[in-house]
Amino acid sequence: MKRTPLALKALFRLLLFAPFYAFSQPVLPPDKPLTQQECVAFALQSQPLVRQALIDQEIAKASNQVALAAWLPQVGVSGTAQHYFGLPFTIFPNPATGLNEPRQLGVRNVTTVGLSGTQVIYNNDVYLAARSKRFNNQAAQQNTVNTRISTVSDVSKGFYDVLLSQRQLDVFAQDIARLQRNYRDARLRYETGVADKTEYLQAEISLNNSLAGRKQSLEAVNAKLAYLKQLMGLPPERKLALQYDTLKLEQDAAMDTTVALNVANRIEIQQLQTQKALQGITVDYYRLGFLPSVSAFGNYNSVFQNNDVSEQYRTRFPNSYAGMQLGLPLFTGFRRTQNLRRARLENQRLDEDVNNTRNQINTEYATALANYKGYYTEYQLGKRNLEASKEVYNVINLQYREGIRAYIDLIVAQTTLRTSQLNYYTALFQLLSSKVDLLRAIGELPTDY
Repeated sequence: MKRTPLALKALFRLLLFAPFYAFSQPVLPPDKPLTQQECVAFALQSQPLVRQALIDQEIAKASNQVALAAWLPQVGVSGTAQHYFGLPFTIFPNPATGLNEPRQLGVRNVTTVGLSGTQVIYNNDVYLAARSKRFNNQAAQQNTVNTRISTVSDVSKGFYDVLLSQRQLDVFAQDIARLQRNYRDARLRYETGVADKTEYLQAEISLNNSLAGRKQSLEAVNAKLAYLKQLMGLPPERKLALQYDTLKLEQDAAMDTTVALNVANRIEIQQLQTQKALQGITVDYYRLGFLPSVSAFGNYNSVFQNNDVSEQYRTRFPNSYAGMQLGLPLFTGFRRTQNLRRARLENQRLDEDVNNTRNQINTEYATALANYKGYYTEYQLGKRNLEASKEVYNVINLQYREGIRAYIDLIVAQTTLRTSQLNYYTALFQLLSSKVDLLRAIGELPTDY
């Protein structure tokens, strides 16, 4: 029997503090390499901008309830206590003398306790709040959707950017391993008198260039990882490792480019439509500003009065009344008409915003589609060039070992292979990033993770 009050108490606390639990600190991801989907899923829970957008939704709901509270009865209690050091005088005419004589009226101690209530029957302000509630909530939700779309786009592209730098670092590591071996061979050939000094100097130059490239790629990886942590909302001290499958990335890079653009899918257009609806309500608010406001009121007072404080609260003198109040604006200095004119002009301005946004979306779509097609062609050619470069390098390297080819041919083959590897990975990850831009341009970037 004792458990029931405890359960009810726990349920009450849960309902009372549910909004605060909803915005508690997110759970950090497991200490293992994360895929692109896992990075995005964590960002959608922990990114400060996303969390702020969710808080803004709750703020919008609370603001609506504040505005709608005027529809409910407003009840209050008041009390006053006063003491007259000198009673007020009132002038009374004396018929017998024909003179006005002053007389003191009232008692020295008066206490009044009153209960008052008002109820709005119609008011243009609360009518505006009632009509705006749905669109205010909708605007806050759309802002959250827009923030989630930006987060998914930024984190995905940041993920691919880190992978690109990591793969470039791997390419330089492989190139350095080949160049170090060639440098040792060239130095040995020079010391045995088989080749001249320029051969191993060329090997040293190529090796130093690759070492410098690796250092730049290493620093780029660290900087881009820090930026990806920021995008994800991951604490800076937390280590971040990425997991990916090159074959799956190549499969994910493909998409249908024949999908037609529908601007209605873009969240920016939906937000403007919501603003248009709210602005239309504002126009109606000023247009109907001539209507009267009507409210009902009632009061109940208990009055305690006596010249002696000790006897004051022995007798109560109650009074009560109720009534209706009507307020009708007759002339406001043309304020309502000018507000109405301004609201209609702002509504027209929103129409121009819609037209401008449509043009921007069309440009974004055309640009994203062109970039995707260009990077896709570059990716396909880069993949073929990489395969050919590997084959050429293997053949020339074998011929150089057998003394058939000159060292300069091997350097050219190595440089070509490294360039092909870098170009291939650059094209692949740029293609993936451009796909994100294209999906966002057509309004189909997934945000449910």
